[in-house]
Amino acid sequence: MNSSELEGLMPDTITASSSTQRPAVRVKELSERDRRRLLMHFLALDESDRLLRFGTVLPDELITRYVQRLDFSRDAVFGVYDDNLHLLGVGHLAFSPREASPTLTNATLKERIAEFGVSVASNARGRGIGSRLFERAAIHCRNEDVDTLYMHCLSSNQTMIHIAAKAGMKIHREYGEADAYLKLEPASPVTMLAEAVEEQFAYFDYGVKANTKAALKWLRKLPSWKNK
Repeated sequence: MNSSELEGLMPDTITASSSTQRPAVRVKELSERDRRRLLMHFLALDESDRLLRFGTVLPDELITRYVQRLDFSRDAVFGVYDDNLHLLGVGHLAFSPREASPTLTNATLKERIAEFGVSVASNARGRGIGSRLFERAAIHCRNEDVDTLYMHCLSSNQTMIHIAAKAGMKIHREYGEADAYLKLEPASPVTMLAEAVEEQFAYFDYGVKANTKAALKWLRKLPSWKNK
């Protein structure tokens, strides 16, 4: 792996100057403790965004059931938090046996494949959040010995199709839907290090935001703050 490939895998603040780089998008792996915020993120999606994310306009009841059934021990879920600890974007990487997807059975010799789904809040578009979530999902797949990353979306979902095309995924369109899959390179010491470093940055960033929010909440209770 050459130096340019290494740069592409490392966190953005390491490889770009602050004068030209947009605010860093930190992608954190989510866990059981994030389930409530996941539900709030999905319920906040309007009908058009629900259609693009799930392929149909899911009612609140089914979205709640979807979040309740997320298995963090089997799948990987990634998120991008804002300063108020609201999820701006969520990427769900669902692993399944190769045989579960007949169209991809011949695409890989590995035991598992992964399907990626992403949603970004309407007030957070244009920041590259969807692409960063995809990049994190792809490197996680490599480190999990999965070489085929699959996406399924409506052909009208131009954002997902753009992300897929940018990543070099093969896109197949049929009956108003689009299937795309990407063949991934094997894991390497660099990919292992890159994911670990990114998670450390994201964890630290989350901690700073959580502590700042808690401090502001405490300050607002002080009489001197209330009188301002």
